[in-house]
Amino acid sequence: MADNRCRDRSVAVIGGGIGGLTAALCLAARGAAVTVYEQAPEFSEVGAGIQIAPNGARVLEALDLLGALDAVSVRAEAVEPVDGLTGRALTRFDLSALEGPGYRFVHRADLLNVLLDAARARGVTLVTDARIESVGEDGRFTAQGQDQAPDLTVGADGLHSVARGVLNGADRPFFTGQVAWRAVIDLPDAPPVARVWMAPGRHLVTYPLTKGRLNIVAVQERSEWADEGWHNVADPGVLRAAFARLSGRVTGLLERVEDVREWGLFRHLVAARWYGEKLAILGDAAHPTLPFLAQGASLAMEDAWLLAARVDALPLRDALHAYQSARAPRVARAIEAASANGRNYHLSGVQRTASHAALRAMGNVVPGLWLGRLDWLYGYDVTAA
Repeated sequence: MADNRCRDRSVAVIGGGIGGLTAALCLAARGAAVTVYEQAPEFSEVGAGIQIAPNGARVLEALDLLGALDAVSVRAEAVEPVDGLTGRALTRFDLSALEGPGYRFVHRADLLNVLLDAARARGVTLVTDARIESVGEDGRFTAQGQDQAPDLTVGADGLHSVARGVLNGADRPFFTGQVAWRAVIDLPDAPPVARVWMAPGRHLVTYPLTKGRLNIVAVQERSEWADEGWHNVADPGVLRAAFARLSGRVTGLLERVEDVREWGLFRHLVAARWYGEKLAILGDAAHPTLPFLAQGASLAMEDAWLLAARVDALPLRDALHAYQSARAPRVARAIEAASANGRNYHLSGVQRTASHAALRAMGNVVPGLWLGRLDWLYGYDVTAA
């Protein structure tokens, strides 16, 4: 692989989520000695699903993990935009026509376990209960009272990243006026389809997971915010009340919800600086995105691959500069596309009628147009970059 500059280089990854573990695997595959530091007592994910589009799956394919992913995921067949008030599908867009590895629905915990097993097999050192007390642009940090000085430190520590703050100062996110809920219910035999249930000022996305489960993400516009971060336990009754006027197909699903998490949606700017002397950030630490494009995990995995590839091929400073230069324009475009989806899902009145008519026409007259518009996203192959 390129110049093998990773070989025998020590790398610390702060954060043991999907982005962090993917980064650890990509770097270890190139010969780096990698240690992952996770502040929680164990590597775990709160129960919820995610979507892995072909652009993200290409990274897992390059890491020889597609077989393991297939064992824990559902292969998606289509996306169906649905009128949330009537429950009628507007059209259907065929995901099976996408080139490359298929579009998948997977439980976060299942994907995390795939990555953990692979990391252990690669010889990655995994450290838990590792709260980072300080970190510098030179990559030095203190964890559990011990100073560490790796050749490179990667901040994959999420929305409230310590590493991002070191490089960019205090973050000032703003509330978008939207609150979201996540839940998983038992629903055997749900079709392998992502449904977007659109209504004025709110929407839901549902799709199946393995073991007869259905993942639900619901978003409502409102002035009262909830705390950021989706680990906040919420009252299922509040979720049901927020969507009570929707189709019985929706309210029937929500009646099954017993455990739900709530979080406020805040807009963060893409970080101005993604790297220092021996410090780099990726995923939500660099570019938090709203959940309206289902690309958070895939973009983080792309980051991980490209960071490792550049570090392997170039002197470190040049590698980190090349990494940010390549990634920043792409993630900015994805974030804008996600924001546009959030607006379009919540339309009302004449705008809503026109939007739904356009979706029907696109699906019936030029069904390939929708996927064609997203080729820049789904068709991208970071492993060939």
